Amino acid sequence: MKIYTCKWRVLAVMISLTTSLSVMSQQSQGEPDWMADLTSRITLNGYAQGGWSYQNPNGKDQNAFNLKRTLLWAKARITDRWSFLFMHDFSSVVQEFYTDFRVTKGNEMTVRLGQFKHSYSMENPLSPTQLELIDVYSQAVLYLAGEGPDPLQGVNYGRDMGIEIYGDLAEGLLHYELALMSGQGINRKDQNNQKDFIAKLELRPIDGLRLVASGYLGTGNAVGTAAWNPDIQIGDNYKRNRYSVGAEYKTQAYTGSKYKEARPASIRAEWLGGEDGKVGSRGGYITTSIPVVDALDVVASAETYDRNTKVEGWDQTNLTIGLQYWFYKKCRMQLQYTRCLLGDQLGKDYNWLQAQVQVAF
Repeated sequence: MKIYTCKWRVLAVMISLTTSLSVMSQQSQGEPDWMADLTSRITLNGYAQGGWSYQNPNGKDQNAFNLKRTLLWAKARITDRWSFLFMHDFSSVVQEFYTDFRVTKGNEMTVRLGQFKHSYSMENPLSPTQLELIDVYSQAVLYLAGEGPDPLQGVNYGRDMGIEIYGDLAEGLLHYELALMSGQGINRKDQNNQKDFIAKLELRPIDGLRLVASGYLGTGNAVGTAAWNPDIQIGDNYKRNRYSVGAEYKTQAYTGSKYKEARPASIRAEWLGGEDGKVGSRGGYITTSIPVVDALDVVASAETYDRNTKVEGWDQTNLTIGLQYWFYKKCRMQLQYTRCLLGDQLGKDYNWLQAQVQVAF
């Protein structure tokens, strides 16, 4: 109860602060415009995703209503080159807090310091408000990028603490991201002296097309154990390396709050792999969204992930088909059916039906 009370107090303070600044700005008309300048530099955004899910793993029917995410973030533009962001998930924990400083006059180099989404994989840095699947990320990204539910690393929502430089070169043809991270995940003190290195290169040869490669070299410190990787015990340091290659094409980009107005046809595919200690894993996905009529899209995805490539039975393949309807700007309703095909070690194949509403501003 104390945790939830604290979360709502944080939310109330953030909303109160923004409202107070707006009111003070209006009251200061005719006086020096410093307050209007201050409020123009602070933006408040958020979204919530909730719905209903049915599945029957091992022949047992399960259904439940859920509230997956209730995120609110504030971004302060301190100067034209310097900004700060704070993000909190009120159904979970503090997600991000970082500062950006643009070193160059253009977009060639920006430095980011704090806790933020790391660069490994194409999907991990993307917002759940834009991604097509209700379950958001593919299995390979969930495990290898630390989104969860890898028991060795714990659920870190694809975030970590560290420093990153990123930017665009050759008039936007090439985008790069280089980061040095603690490797322990969000809201945790690093448990070893090793730091993890993440690199991403993105080539944009034509409008809408990007070709992406990313890599992760690090040393993990296990916070749990995994049945498919029995040699690693809690507290052990272990090699944690990853790679990914992929491509995406969109007929147009999302801009600002115009998700409904943009509604691009898109297709994204990526292949990922990694090593945790002596155990290798790999997987990939292909996902598409196609506008059909009015504000209605058809969504389809096929993805697979093998947790241990040396031992049979630790693989899972998900095949998904669904619809999404954008009823206002960044707000949508989603309905999806997934057939989950499991390896012998994971159990029996099962069905998964999900419905979700997203409200964002």
